[in-house]
Amino acid sequence: MQFRGVQPDRTTLAIALSSSAAMGILEAGEEIHAASHKAAFDTDIYVASALIGMYSKCGKTEMAKHIFHNMQELDVVCWNSMIAGLSLNSQDEEAFTYFKQMRQHEMLPSQFSYATILSCCAKLASSFQGKQVHAQITKDGYVSDVFVGSALIGMYCKCGDVDGARNFFDMMSSKSTVTWNEMIHGYAQNGRGDEAVLLYWDMIASAERPDAITFVAVLTACSHSGLVDAGIEIFNSMGHKHGVEPVLDHYTCIIDSLGRAGRFQEAEVLLDDMPYKDDPVIWEVLLSSCRVHANVSLAKRAADELIRLDPYNSAPYVLLANIYSSLGRWDEARAVRDLMSNKQVIKDPGYSRIEYEKGMQSGMVG
Repeated sequence: MQFRGVQPDRTTLAIALSSSAAMGILEAGEEIHAASHKAAFDTDIYVASALIGMYSKCGKTEMAKHIFHNMQELDVVCWNSMIAGLSLNSQDEEAFTYFKQMRQHEMLPSQFSYATILSCCAKLASSFQGKQVHAQITKDGYVSDVFVGSALIGMYCKCGDVDGARNFFDMMSSKSTVTWNEMIHGYAQNGRGDEAVLLYWDMIASAERPDAITFVAVLTACSHSGLVDAGIEIFNSMGHKHGVEPVLDHYTCIIDSLGRAGRFQEAEVLLDDMPYKDDPVIWEVLLSSCRVHANVSLAKRAADELIRLDPYNSAPYVLLANIYSSLGRWDEARAVRDLMSNKQVIKDPGYSRIEYEKGMQSGMVG
């Protein structure tokens, strides 16, 4: 199009930027940015929103903010792009600051604005901020919106208020598959597997069609609550009853469930039959279960597979060494840690965040 001398319009540039963002190709996005500047479209609201989205998805939030703050006019799409971009890059506290600024500029948030900021509150585990947003949602008349309602349920569950989420769930006049999934997953996250399974059966009874995410949620609940037989029954019903073929996440849940229950023989049979033997997640789940039940032989197999797949992942070394230590097999534990040291494998630090009256504080464990 450029070689033929055809000038791009705002739609051309926005679509091309969206394609660059989807592929995560920063260089292409920068070239289109230059073309938009040359065509005097870089300050156009439509194009600028696409530029913000492209830079955010490529991890360049400072550039996205630079474009945002240089715009002469802002609409709700621009604000949404900026807030979503910050959230995408785990800058959730800053995203919440932008959301407040959006309100201060008397810009009415859309469903997407609220769903995005509720996701930020969930990731920050900040029920205080989440409740503030809920109040604004009610005031702005979006409380009956299915999209926003599902995000609200997810926020309350991730902040530990499962009963509050369920109360809101029961009040919703219309529900989508996403809504059901959020509530089932919320029960699973908070160790209330029996209620998750009951809600799953309610979903089936209501003629709502479960999808792959539904099964991940309910199988996770079965795994975390020791409902092994219920999980196997639901897993076996996926294909022939609901037309959903099991994928890696579903196999992981069942392997985890069998491992937690110490049913390693069944887990190994499933491992040998499934098509995901070269995925490290499966072996990590199995290794964690072996630690709980002190199954050294299977733990060694799982650790060897993990080290083969990713020699610089610290998890198999640490877990296997801990298994040996718990059994008093100090020489073998030391050998694993020496192997880890020789290969220069470094364990990632852990982080904690505490919310208190005047703000938040983060800490790192070496």
